[in-house]
Amino acid sequence: MARLVFSGTFERHPDLKIITHHLGGIVPYLEGRVGYGWDQLGARTSQVDYSVVLQSLSKRPVDCFRQFYADTAMFGARAATRCGLEFFGTQRLLFASDMPFDPTPGLYMRETIRVIESLDLSPGDKDRIYFGNAERLLRL
Repeated sequence: MARLVFSGTFERHPDLKIITHHLGGIVPYLEGRVGYGWDQLGARTSQVDYSVVLQSLSKRPVDCFRQFYADTAMFGARAATRCGLEFFGTQRLLFASDMPFDPTPGLYMRETIRVIESLDLSPGDKDRIYFGNAERLLRL
């Protein structure tokens, strides 16, 4: 994700849609570092001037990371799902379960549904996550 952001891929291709796995990995959890930390890119380096990278972006790095879509394949981890949901919002989440790699057939699917149902989401938000965002993104 960082390579795509800092290489300017989203700058060159503003309509590009990329779905990242596992709710964006560690990015939502480290929102502060991705935000304020990378706002200072190049300020503390001695050998290379990385501030040029920031100048090539039209927005803050953290806002570039929010351009990704993310799947919900968190194996039923409620706190991680809430964190990713808060970072990406319901408009950029797509249902996923890492099936068929679960230890018991259907376990990850059931756990992902259990977590989504346990969150305080409107029926419209749930529909977006379960199928609406995928239909829109994939033009189904």
